[in-house]
Amino acid sequence: MIPTLIFDIETIPDIAGLRLLHSLDEAVSDADVAEMAFQMRRQKTGSDFLQHHLHRVVAISCALREGDNFRVWTLGGLEDNEGDIIRRFFEGIDKYTPQIVSWNGGGFDLPVLHYRGLIHGIQCARYWDQGEDDKDFKWNNYISRYHSRHLDLMDLLAMYTGRANAPLDELAKLIGLPGKLGMDGSKVWESYQQGKLAEIRNYCETDVVNTYLVFARFQLMRGQFSRARYEKECELVRHTLSKHEEPHWKEFLAAWPMPGK
Repeated sequence: MIPTLIFDIETIPDIAGLRLLHSLDEAVSDADVAEMAFQMRRQKTGSDFLQHHLHRVVAISCALREGDNFRVWTLGGLEDNEGDIIRRFFEGIDKYTPQIVSWNGGGFDLPVLHYRGLIHGIQCARYWDQGEDDKDFKWNNYISRYHSRHLDLMDLLAMYTGRANAPLDELAKLIGLPGKLGMDGSKVWESYQQGKLAEIRNYCETDVVNTYLVFARFQLMRGQFSRARYEKECELVRHTLSKHEEPHWKEFLAAWPMPGK
């Protein structure tokens, strides 16, 4: 059985990079550097969403479904730097060649990881293989939008048109899942400035569980899971999370009622 790895990243503005590109010294605060970048972006596009290469990764959370097991974790520790976190992610792909599943991973997460991995000089031959090393990868690789080694579930459900994209939070709630709890991507920079990296990591973990449960529902819809298998998957996730004492999992389970209740 090929392992399935669901992933999600959280980012903040790359303050050091912005200082370098705009020749700003330490007299300008981090908050002011970010606000300057937001204002420049708003003037240009109407949105303060920074270009992908100007995002710094502060968390990568993963959910792994392999064999009889399901587990969730965030790569690295609170003190690990961006390069170490990204390196661990790509090392896992290099070692295990999982199917990877994301929500908007093709539009955001992976391009950010590409640029930041390039900046840090991170290698991952398996991820970048398009048939040069393994001929099977010519027809099914991580890079092509239409191959299944990376399944961007949002992109696929929208038939590869941005006009039909759905927010994970809203779709998860419509299915009966918890969705986002107390935080969303727009609050990550503010939370980071307040020293709440642990809370950001917890939020990222709940996002990957929401994504896996939407993926399981998709597998039911496309006939890969029977109804019994789908219910078993949900029960496995519930059972796994119930063994954790962290408050964010207790909150998640409380917001995810059992069927029929």
